Amino acid sequence: MVELKTDTSIDEMYEAGQVVGRALTAVREAADVGVSLLELDEIAHQILRDAGAGSPFLDYRPSFATTPFPAVICASVNNAIVHGIPTGYRLRDGDLVSIDFGAELGGWVGDSAISFTVGTPRAADVRLIETAERALAAGIAAAVVGNRIGDIAHAIGTVCRTAGYGIPQGFGGHGIGRRMHEDPSVPNEGRPGRGFPLRHGMALAIEPMLIGGGTDDYHEAPDGWTLRTNDGSRAAHAEHTVAITDAGPRILTAR
Repeated sequence: MVELKTDTSIDEMYEAGQVVGRALTAVREAADVGVSLLELDEIAHQILRDAGAGSPFLDYRPSFATTPFPAVICASVNNAIVHGIPTGYRLRDGDLVSIDFGAELGGWVGDSAISFTVGTPRAADVRLIETAERALAAGIAAAVVGNRIGDIAHAIGTVCRTAGYGIPQGFGGHGIGRRMHEDPSVPNEGRPGRGFPLRHGMALAIEPMLIGGGTDDYHEAPDGWTLRTNDGSRAAHAEHTVAITDAGPRILTAR
């Protein structure tokens, strides 16, 4: 069931989204050669504490997971697409890092993700990340009253495929509100004019995921969470929580 949020609820979701934005900004600023993923997780965790917010990621265990998620950020490096578990791994020059983070405040959830490079960037990584951001922007631009979920999916997929990148099938965006994952699902590829109609009060986490090698193939790592590209190519992930309003899409996790 798709829940429509009131304007007041959307404002409250914005407050949760601002905690997310602050944390992602702080993590990106701290990410440098020699910094560990666990250190980045602690930075985000402290921002949650300071805001009096909770983590929808920590101890989250969906049906596909064999163990609960043990951290407040997903930290995916190089050929990891999403759901990377923070470890003691220390960032190296040229790493491509994707950080996914959520916050729960006042009973509402915000969810967002960024990708960036550490140290000296590779030109191919810069292009991959820029394309992920363009795909996200295209998806958000299509998130207007009167459109359908398929219009968002088509906008994202067109940007990704035109650039020659792969899209991991079976993973994409989702509704969001009182819980991190709500109806409807928001695929990263689809046919325009199809799917659930967009209405004022819907809230969606729109999140393109791109595989640099151009294939769609991935596998689950032994940790039971991390998804990695089969061809070893790098991946990028971008995400915002967005409210559908009569005035146009409102980004709730703006940084």
